[in-house]
Amino acid sequence: MKNHKNPLLAILFLALPWLLPVTAQAEQFQDFGDYVVHFNALPTSFLDPAVAKNYRIVRSKNRAMLNITVLKKVMGTAGSPVRATVTASAKNLTDQVKDIDIKEVREGAAIYYIGEVRIADGETLDFTVDATPDGESAPRVVKFRQRFFTDF
Repeated sequence: MKNHKNPLLAILFLALPWLLPVTAQAEQFQDFGDYVVHFNALPTSFLDPAVAKNYRIVRSKNRAMLNITVLKKVMGTAGSPVRATVTASAKNLTDQVKDIDIKEVREGAAIYYIGEVRIADGETLDFTVDATPDGESAPRVVKFRQRFFTDF
């Protein structure tokens, strides 16, 4: 994998194993044939203050950041980042729906999509992400569940 000197991605993917429970430490992605969608969510309080400021992310123990990357498979590589139309929402266990505004971030060849959502201690969210790569008509739908702990 090429080094794109992407501080946000480096922080997210290097820190992720220490931030998640043992059962969730595996890399989170879903394979869709020609594309792979990588995803994670973490409390924004885990972000370095300078990184959060640079990306205009509100640091708070009561906010989580959703991070999505869409890669087109390229033989012999980790894949090539592609632009996509990405929408996301989360629903808690009481069926309260939380829409997540997604913004595209580009740094060199890296392309990723981030959004923020309010969270409470012990809250479990069921995320739904629709990612439609440019030039494609059908979304790649990712669904995952994550529980957040904010009081530690």
